[in-house]
Amino acid sequence: MELPPGPREDPCAWEDDSDPEPEPDPDAQAEAYVSRVLSPPQFGLAPLRAPSLSAPAAFSGAPEPRPTSKGPSVQVPGLLSLPPELLLEICAYLDARLVLHVLPRVCRALRDLVRDHVTWRLRAQRRVRAPYPVVEEEDFDWPAACIELEQHLSRWAEDGRWAEYFCLADGHFASIDSVLLLQGGTLCLSGSRDRNVNLWDLRQLGVEPSRVLVKALGTQKNSTHKGWVWSLAALDHRVCSGSWDSTVKLWDMAADGQQFGEIKGKAAVLCLSYRPDILVTGTYDKKVTVYDPRAGPALLKSRRLHSSAVLALLADDRHIISGSEDHTLVVFDRRANSVLQRLQVGPAQGLEGPGLHVAQPELLYPSSLPQLDSYLLCMSYQEPQLWAGDNQGLLHVFANREGCFQLVRTFDVGHRSQITGIKHSLGALYTTSTDKTIRVRPSDRPRPPLARNTPLDFTCCPPPGARAHRPTMDHLHPKPPQRAKWGKALPSMPCWLPRAPLSPHVPAQICAEGNLVVAASGGLSLEVWRLQA
Repeated sequence: MELPPGPREDPCAWEDDSDPEPEPDPDAQAEAYVSRVLSPPQFGLAPLRAPSLSAPAAFSGAPEPRPTSKGPSVQVPGLLSLPPELLLEICAYLDARLVLHVLPRVCRALRDLVRDHVTWRLRAQRRVRAPYPVVEEEDFDWPAACIELEQHLSRWAEDGRWAEYFCLADGHFASIDSVLLLQGGTLCLSGSRDRNVNLWDLRQLGVEPSRVLVKALGTQKNSTHKGWVWSLAALDHRVCSGSWDSTVKLWDMAADGQQFGEIKGKAAVLCLSYRPDILVTGTYDKKVTVYDPRAGPALLKSRRLHSSAVLALLADDRHIISGSEDHTLVVFDRRANSVLQRLQVGPAQGLEGPGLHVAQPELLYPSSLPQLDSYLLCMSYQEPQLWAGDNQGLLHVFANREGCFQLVRTFDVGHRSQITGIKHSLGALYTTSTDKTIRVRPSDRPRPPLARNTPLDFTCCPPPGARAHRPTMDHLHPKPPQRAKWGKALPSMPCWLPRAPLSPHVPAQICAEGNLVVAASGGLSLEVWRLQA
């Protein structure tokens, strides 16, 4: 029975199998089908609409309604249809900077994924495989931490095989005790017991070795100071040097290192901190003294905060933090002009992981006059974390919580004697010691290869395959390079043994900026590593 055509139907379009009319041309029918159904979609054009119920198909058969606009999206799912866990897994293989700056421009879904801090927290913990950071922060910059952490791990990959090593042994004739990087690592200052402060141009490393050493600062005929140079600090292009001759000299690197000021004190200057509005000195006579570098510099105040020499010093907008040989750490409140805290570290009472000692946090105030079991030799501060190394080879971490510093962790990082230099940042941790080692780790919970008081089972100096530049042969370490043998608890980060052996009584310092790491070995040379960009 034949139905009458609808108002919008073509009577010729409806076919009946029983109709004796001749079949249409198969080639023409196939071409029409391919043109209508199998042609690739044209982007930017309106999608094809499914035929209405009143409109019959152009040819016979039930499969006709399949080629609709919804068909391809169901059969070929896109990347964004994957679960978030798989998207995070894929992103883990991409560079963190690309994930942060490029993926948010692709679509809204990826933008929301990148802006979620959980994404970056999981990514960081995947890299360090330990709780990170050591001090929990409410507004922690997870993307920046991931970028720096991954960059740090990449630069020291394969035991630092791609790092260039330089030994600068021709500038000083006595032990080097202080080092400072300037202008993003392009310039370096070194202070020595030969009483000089030398300026080095690290851009000339491997290019023009004769031009690496620029000059010794100062106009004196024989030396920069009249005593050992023990400390250096900088603010932008202005630099100050402290000496055992009881003076602090100020230098303007923008004016070719010309001296623009001098402070004459009454005791040896052992540590310095340079801020825009104050210059703070820690001296051998147990005092912390504050100057205004903008006026003279002019003396503002001097306080005897300790009962022994001040060995380590830091300052920020609110606090002045000092560590002393009297086994105390003092926090001075600049606004209240009074001592805010005195802190002590109790004896280690347990282990957290193999060889990792954790002290119980304790906070004491000035009236109790507590003492540390050890004394601090160096500090590195990035609010709210204060990292400090002591004379027993331990690393202490303090947290600034609402203006109150608390000891939260004490680590054994594997050093066998004094930690004399430390550089801590979001993703990196460098420590150096009089045990002749420089340890390079991520800034998660540091884990040593073995427990304390046991011999270390690895050395590297520098890594095999590293491109070493040796201006002289006099200061090379006598032990040949060998590949590290890692303990089970050690993360895949190397422990460096400097080329110049460290004196057991000489504090070695370390400084890292950009892709350069410089260590004052305590010998006659500077140790420089230039990492891959």
